[in-house]
Amino acid sequence: MQVTRRRRQVEKEQVSLFGRHFNRRTSLVTACIATAALVVSGTAFADTHQFGTQQVGQTTDQGLVVSSDQYIAPYGDRLVINDGKIMSSSVSPDGTHVAASVTDGGVALAVVDLKNWKVQQLVGNNAAADLRISGNDVGQEGPTYSPDGSQLWLGQTDGYTRFTVRPDGTVADPTFIKIPADGSKHALVGAAVFSPDGSTVYSAVNGQNRVVAINAATGAIEQSWTVGNAPRGMVQVGTKLYVSNEGGRPAKPGDTTINSYGTQVPANPKTGATTTGTVSVIDLAAPAAAVGSIDVGLHPTTMYATKGAVFVTNTATNDVSVIDTRRDKVVQTIATQPWPEASVGYHPNAVTLTDDGHLLVTLGGANAVAVYRYKTPQEPVSYVGLLPTDYFPAEIATVGNEVVVSNTRGIDARRPTNSAGHGTHDTTSSVQRFTLPSDKVVKSETPKIFERNGWTKNSVKLAQGKGLGRTPVPVPEKLGDPSTIKHVFMIVKENRTYDQVFGDIPQGNGDPSLTQFGENVTPNQHALAKQFGLYDNTYDIGTNSAEGHNWLMQSDNPEYTESSAGEYARSYDTEDDALGHQRTGFLWTGAQAAGKSVRNFGEFHQFLTKPADATWQNLYCDSKNMEATGQDTAYTLNSSSPIPSLNAVSVPGFPKYDLSVPDVYRAQIWKRDFKKNGPANLNMFWLSSDHTGGPASAAAQVADNDLAVGKIVDTISHSKYWKDSAIFVVEDDSQAGLDHVDGHRAPIQIISPWAQHGTVDSRYYSQITMIRTIEQILGIHPMNQRDSAASPMAGAFTQTPDFTPFTTLPNRTPLTDGVKTAPSCGLDTPAPQNPKAAAVPSATVPAAQQAVAAKWENWKSKQRLTGPNAKPDFANPAQMNHFTWYETHQWSKPYPGEKKIFAPDDVPGAYIPSPESDG
Repeated sequence: MQVTRRRRQVEKEQVSLFGRHFNRRTSLVTACIATAALVVSGTAFADTHQFGTQQVGQTTDQGLVVSSDQYIAPYGDRLVINDGKIMSSSVSPDGTHVAASVTDGGVALAVVDLKNWKVQQLVGNNAAADLRISGNDVGQEGPTYSPDGSQLWLGQTDGYTRFTVRPDGTVADPTFIKIPADGSKHALVGAAVFSPDGSTVYSAVNGQNRVVAINAATGAIEQSWTVGNAPRGMVQVGTKLYVSNEGGRPAKPGDTTINSYGTQVPANPKTGATTTGTVSVIDLAAPAAAVGSIDVGLHPTTMYATKGAVFVTNTATNDVSVIDTRRDKVVQTIATQPWPEASVGYHPNAVTLTDDGHLLVTLGGANAVAVYRYKTPQEPVSYVGLLPTDYFPAEIATVGNEVVVSNTRGIDARRPTNSAGHGTHDTTSSVQRFTLPSDKVVKSETPKIFERNGWTKNSVKLAQGKGLGRTPVPVPEKLGDPSTIKHVFMIVKENRTYDQVFGDIPQGNGDPSLTQFGENVTPNQHALAKQFGLYDNTYDIGTNSAEGHNWLMQSDNPEYTESSAGEYARSYDTEDDALGHQRTGFLWTGAQAAGKSVRNFGEFHQFLTKPADATWQNLYCDSKNMEATGQDTAYTLNSSSPIPSLNAVSVPGFPKYDLSVPDVYRAQIWKRDFKKNGPANLNMFWLSSDHTGGPASAAAQVADNDLAVGKIVDTISHSKYWKDSAIFVVEDDSQAGLDHVDGHRAPIQIISPWAQHGTVDSRYYSQITMIRTIEQILGIHPMNQRDSAASPMAGAFTQTPDFTPFTTLPNRTPLTDGVKTAPSCGLDTPAPQNPKAAAVPSATVPAAQQAVAAKWENWKSKQRLTGPNAKPDFANPAQMNHFTWYETHQWSKPYPGEKKIFAPDDVPGAYIPSPESDG
C-alpha cells in the first residue's frame, strides 16, 4: 500500500475559549531520513506535533491515526478481524490457512482462508462462534498444526484444546488435553512442537518452568524436563529441543530476585526487571541427560530454526540472538534498533527467513518489519530497511513467495458497533500479506515508518552544563534546562472516557447523551476545566488497567503484558511480576536518576492490609473527623509494592486500589503527609473510587473521587508550593464507558499557574505526550522510543503565570448514596444541584426493575471490587459498563444501542472473559 508523504504545512487553528478566542499555529512537518548500515540515521523533522487536531480513527495522508502516537498504513493487503486481538498465529502446513488465537472479542480462535482472503471460522464460547468450546482463554504462543495438518492444538490455561482439521481448513471435534496444576501454578502453556512423525507434542509449560512430552493420541504426559523461568518459545532441530526462557535462568544464591508467578527470578531491585535470558537445550536422544543452557538477550520469546541456526527474539534488549546449532553457541546478535535516539521499546517478537535470504523480524512497538540480508549464522547480517504493518505485528511467516503478518491490534479499537459510541474493548486485529519487494522498495518505505512513529534526529535534546544560566520556562526545550515548575503531581484515576465526564460541556467536542457523570456529579473537575483549560482530544492507550498503569509508569506496555492479554493468569497487575518491567526502569527511577525526589501515594502498589473494622463507612467518618479536627487517622492501613525502589518512596498508610476505601479518606492521608513533609519533585497518586462498584452508588463514588481531587488541588494551590507546581490528572485507561470519537479518548487536566487558563485545547495528545511533558519539566530522560519520540505539551503552558488558587466546590451528589448501612456519622447531605446541569443520578430502583437490579447486586458481590484482595478489572468489562450505566440512569434507560435492560448473564459481551476471571 503506497501512502503519499505529507508536505510541510502550517495549520492555523481557531481555538474556542470559555469567553474568548485566540489563534494558535501548529507545524505539521515530514521527515527526511537517510538510511545506512545497521541503524537508520540522518535528518528528520517529523514528531508527534504532526497530528495537529486529528482524531483517532481518522484517515490521513500519513495513514490511520491510532491512540499510541502513531499512524498505520500497512504494506500490501489487509484483512481486518473484528473479533478481538490476535495473540499468536500459525500457517497450516499446506499454506492455505492461518489459525490465530484471539482474545477480547468473545472467541478464542479464528481460522483465515488465505486463498479467498476471509475469516472462514470462529471458535469460542460466543453465541456467534461457528464452533463452541468452553473457554476463551488463550496462551502467548501457537496454535500449532501437526506435521500432516490433520490436528490443531490451541494452548489454554491448563493445557490444550485439540481439534481435528477438516479438508476445507476448518476445525472440529474439540477435545481438551489437561496438564495438571502444580499447587497454585497453572500450566499456562507456551509454544508446542510436534515430533516429525506427529506422535508426540512437546509443550513449554510456562507456569511450571518445565517442558513436557505429551502423547498426541492419548493426551498422556510421558516425560518432563525442568528448564529456566517462564519457558515460552520452542523449536526442534534434529534430536534437540531449544526452549526460550523469558524469565532467564533459575536464581542462584546471592542473586537479587523479584517474584514472577511464585518463582523468584533474577531481577534488578531498582528497575524491577529481569537480568538474565536463556535458551534451554533438551537432548531428546538422551532424555535423562542434563538440560543445557545458552545465554541470550533479555526476555527471549519467539524462536525460528532453519539451515543450522536458531533465531531468538529478545524483546527487552531489542535484538535477535543467532545460535549455531552445531556448537549450541550464540554466534551473532542482530540489533533491532532502527532509530538511534532510543535503545528500547521496539519489541522484536517474531522472525522468519525467506528462500532468497532475507531475514524478517517483526517490531511490535514500531508497527514494522525489519528486513536484513542473511547468509550464514556466522556472517554478519546487513540491514536493508523497514516495511510498515498494522498496529503491533506479532507473527510472521512465508507462504510461497508471499509474507503473512498477524497484527495484534489491527486498526485499534474500531470494531463496528451498533451503540452510540466506541469502547476500548471494541478491539480488532488484522492479517496482512505481501510479496517481499526489492531492497530498493524496502529502503523507500523506511522513511514512512520514521514519519508515522515521530522518530526524528535529536528528539531528546540534552542541556549543556546542567542548564546553568538559562532562563527558566515551564517546559524546557532541552532536558536539564531549568523549569519554572519544581513540583509535579500526577493523580491517576480509573477508567472513564471523555464523554462520560465532560460530554456535557458545550465548548468541547462532547456528546451529552453519553455523559454519566456531568457537572452535578463532578463539579470540581468541571470547575477545574473552566479555570485551567479543557482538553478534548487526548487519548489513553491501554485497553484495561493492566496496560494503563504500565503506560503511565513505563510509557509503554511491555511485550510480555501485550502478549499475555489472552490469559492474564500468570499476572494481571505486573507490579508483582518482574516479566512486566522494562529494563530502562520506571518514571520514578528516572526521576531519581535525574536527582529528583519522589513521593508515592498508592500508585503501582500490589498489597494492602487493613483492620477488619476499616469499613467504607468507618473510613468515611474518619476522613470527616480528620478534616474537622486535624487529627490523624484512627486506622492503620499498609499499602506496599514488591519493587524495592518504589516501596522506598511510598507512604504506606495511603491505601492502593480498594473500593471500600473512599477517596476523601485518601486525600486526608495525603494532606497529613503534605503538611508535615511538603511535596517531592515527583508526587504520584492512585485515586480509584471513580472505577465504581463499591459500597456506594456509581455516581456517589465518582463524586467522592471528584471531591478528593478538588481538595488536593485546593490544598496545593493555597500553599507556598503553588507558585512552582503542576498537577496532571489522568485516567489509567478509559475502558469503562463509551465515547463518540473513540473509546481511548479520556479526560485529562493540567492544573498550574503556568498552565493555559480558560482554553479549549483540541490538539492530539496522549498519555505518552503527558509523560514526556513531566520528563521534560523534571529533566527525566525518556524511557524508550515511545516517549523519546513524543512531543512535550509545551503549548498547554504559558510563561505568564496566573497564581489564582482553586477553591474546592462542595459535592452535589450524596457520597453515601446507595450504601446499605448508614455510617455512624450520618448520611451525607450535599450542596444544592445546579439546575442547569443534568440531575444527580440516584441509586433508587423503580419497582418494575427491582428484580433485575437484585440480580445485578448478586453479580456485584462476586466481583472482588472491595477488600484487601480487590482486583481492578476482575469484573467482566461489558457487564461492569452496563451495570454502571443502569445505575447512573436509575434503571430506566437501556445501554446505548440496545432496546432493553439486561440481567448480567444476558448482557451482549458477557462472554468476553474478564482479565482476572481465574482469581
